[in-house]
Amino acid sequence: MPVQNSSIAANLARVREQIARAAERSARPADEITLVAVSKTFPAEAIRAAFDAGLRDFGENRLQEFEAKQPKLADLHAAWHFIGHLQSNKARRAAELFDRMDSVDSLALAQKLDSAAAEHGKRLPVLIEVHLGAEATKSGASEAELPALAESLATLAHLELCGLLAVPPYSAEAENVRPYFRELRELRDSLSRRLRQPLPRLSMGMSHDFEVAIEEGSTEIRIGTALFGERAKIGR
Repeated sequence: MPVQNSSIAANLARVREQIARAAERSARPADEITLVAVSKTFPAEAIRAAFDAGLRDFGENRLQEFEAKQPKLADLHAAWHFIGHLQSNKARRAAELFDRMDSVDSLALAQKLDSAAAEHGKRLPVLIEVHLGAEATKSGASEAELPALAESLATLAHLELCGLLAVPPYSAEAENVRPYFRELRELRDSLSRRLRQPLPRLSMGMSHDFEVAIEEGSTEIRIGTALFGERAKIGR
């Protein structure tokens, strides 16, 4: 069933109201929170409808899927975020297609992206994905690996380390996820002190728990279902 433009616009208005309320509860300005529309599995037409409704940041997690959609979206002045697990051998193409890499989880991948960004004459903003929880199906650097990875990544001339991302264990009750959001914020703050540089971006919170994430300091929420509706269950 095609996604209707009016539905996306109405959903966006509702999400923005929730963002404003959560920001008010945490004494933060709502405009410091970036809404990344997670458009994976949705067609180019739905992305264009979201753009027309006012969204400018979009997240995709499968390189080949976005390659197929991108020619239909080339005229949009949007920021394209890669938010999935990326194999190192796809780094060159990803660095060409995407404006931000939000899920770097290893030094090997970071080095490949650095070389690819150099080829394309760009400095690529990146986030390190942190694995919070013991879920074997999820990617990310462990808390123990994080300091060394960040220090190495910060030396790569064509990457700009901007912060951290996490996908905590799912819970239908958003309050159960609050400790993970708090942990990621504390890891970010500690890392910023260690590196002696600001790490302004904290990407955490999705459709079911983004209000709690904002209360815990998120600057970037990743929203799919609440904007576009239910998608096929084909994995992360």
